[in-house]
Amino acid sequence: MARTRTPVVSGWFTEDAPDGGGFRLLGTRCSACTAVFFPREDAYCRNPHCPGGGELAEVPLSPRGRVWSYTDGRYRPPAPYVSDPAVPWEPYTLVAVELEAERMVVLGQAAPGVGVADLAVGMEVEVVGGVLNEDAGTGATDGTGEAAGTVRTTWHFRPVGGAE
Repeated sequence: MARTRTPVVSGWFTEDAPDGGGFRLLGTRCSACTAVFFPREDAYCRNPHCPGGGELAEVPLSPRGRVWSYTDGRYRPPAPYVSDPAVPWEPYTLVAVELEAERMVVLGQAAPGVGVADLAVGMEVEVVGGVLNEDAGTGATDGTGEAAGTVRTTWHFRPVGGAE
């Protein structure tokens, strides 16, 4: 039995978009002014120029965009990221991506194996599912001998045409 897959933040992405698009970030769109928000907004439209009276509806965001900026993280990040101090630290790459249709910039980690040397401003990337961390649980098994625990899922960006 597989470990339980739990999104790091519920409602921010889906692994099975309703349009058959696979993994997608989820935002909200205001029906009055058509502004799109990510992270999603469920209470009110944040657009100061909105005429008001609109409804906020969940929308899947563009699966692709272009690298706006990127950098590497060479330190252990603070909570909610989990980092075992006994394990050697592995740098990670952060990517700011301007989404294709929405023209908004979203920040995320690069997919495993993608470093700053693999990226360039303007490069086309796609959003893919990823794993932030795995919790082996309390040492219990699921009855088949597999360790019980949780896989905390998130999103990553990878160059278009990159390996899975």
